[in-house]
Amino acid sequence: MKANYKKYTLNFKVPSGTSRGIMTQKETWYIILRNGKAFGIGECGILRGLSVDDLPDYEQKLEWVCDNIYLGEDDLLNHLRAYPSIQFGLEQAFLSLHAQNPFELFPSGFTQKESAIPINGLIWMGDEAYMLKQLEQKIKDGFGCIKMKIGAIDFEKEVSILKSIRENFSPEEIELRVDANGAFSPQEAMGKLERLSAFKMHSIEQPIKAGKWDEMAQLCKNTPLPIALDEELIGVFDVTEKAKLLQTIQPQYIILKPSLVGGIKGSQEWIGLAEKQNIGWWITSALESNIGLNAIAQYTYYLNATMPQGLGTGGLFTNNIESPLEVAEGKLFYRQSNAWDMDLIQEICT
Repeated sequence: MKANYKKYTLNFKVPSGTSRGIMTQKETWYIILRNGKAFGIGECGILRGLSVDDLPDYEQKLEWVCDNIYLGEDDLLNHLRAYPSIQFGLEQAFLSLHAQNPFELFPSGFTQKESAIPINGLIWMGDEAYMLKQLEQKIKDGFGCIKMKIGAIDFEKEVSILKSIRENFSPEEIELRVDANGAFSPQEAMGKLERLSAFKMHSIEQPIKAGKWDEMAQLCKNTPLPIALDEELIGVFDVTEKAKLLQTIQPQYIILKPSLVGGIKGSQEWIGLAEKQNIGWWITSALESNIGLNAIAQYTYYLNATMPQGLGTGGLFTNNIESPLEVAEGKLFYRQSNAWDMDLIQEICT
């Protein structure tokens, strides 16, 4: 077996804002495996300033993986505990290599019968007019679940937008989620949660910064609306530590980004522990290209996830790899009539 990797830079169609700043580009890397005529590809994607493996030696570690591919998947994954995005890329590449179709990693009704996955419509941070414009488009596009990133503009303006949504759409018509990305201070968080609860939301993601277990536990215990942990899970590798985190904080939900939590194996550990404690979960992409998004979507469908997932990011980039993935009526489909851009994939792989 031979392995190599290739860096690829994704360009956003529109600069996208979070509480950590504005993004115009996103780096990603592909691991390519070859064994005779068989071919496999996986995506290793990091988020600068957020991924625990955003480290100076990232490409050196990818080179090491390719040089030592003979060790096999299990041994390599054990060596890569501190590099969750490379773990996930490697898992994808091996699944792809051994699959009958290198892009059908989990054969299912999603890939073979165009059964859809419900997803949320994502509203990026920006000024009030920009956020309202996005909202109007998402509702027009048929989304029944809207996720809005908050914490970057004035809180009162964000409240005004949410109030406007609820004045026009009931909770039965539009499910509302917000993502604070840790923007609230522990002192102000409960007051803001109480304000937000008036809009009958599904949940809020990561109201305060990760690492403040005691403060987050108090919020989850007394919150007027469900709290979902997101960044809190990043960098927690040991299964005993994962169990301790969930037992201490006792959140209502956890959100799994495979590229940030150790891929499929890491996600399975979190799901198993969460379900033992009756904690809900859903899966979200981390701005991967369609190679990584395809793997996440197929894995999500395989898990029989029913609530809206966070998988609507494939249309964000000008130079994404064309694929069968398509968003329509608030759902993600794998369209048999759409093809992978094999010319671009061949270019990436050489």
